[in-house]
Amino acid sequence: MNAKITSDHLGRAAVVYVRQSTMAQVTGNLESQRRQYDLAGAAATTGFASVTVIDDDLGRSGSGSMERPGFERLVAQVCSGNVGAVYCIEASRLARNGRDWHHLIDLCALAGTWGSTRMAPTIRDSSMIVCCLG
Repeated sequence: MNAKITSDHLGRAAVVYVRQSTMAQVTGNLESQRRQYDLAGAAATTGFASVTVIDDDLGRSGSGSMERPGFERLVAQVCSGNVGAVYCIEASRLARNGRDWHHLIDLCALAGTWGSTRMAPTIRDSSMIVCCLG
C-alpha cells in the first residue's frame, strides 16, 4: 500500500473514472476498457471497502466541448467528502483541458481525496498524490 493512503482515505469510497473519447474507441478498443475497469480491483486490493465505477462518459470527449455527466458526478462525489481516492488509468481520461483537470485537483486537495493516475501533468498541490499503477 502507498504510505500516503491513510485509514481516513480507506474509510471513504474509492471512485474509478472510466472514459473513452469516441464510440469507435468504445467498440474497438476493448483492451483500454479492460485496463480501466481493472482499477476497481486495484482499489479493492489497496483496502477500500467501497469502490464505485463511473463510466457514464464512454464515447464522450474530454476536451471540454461536450457535457460529461460522469465527470460532473465525480466532481460532486469528491465535493461531498465521501471519496477517499480517485483512480483513473491516465490524466487524459479525466480531462483534455487544464481547466477541468486543475479544478478537480483543487477539489481533491480541499476534500483530502487521494488521486492515482498512470500519467499526470505537473501538480502544484501535494495533497493529490500521483503514483504509477501496475
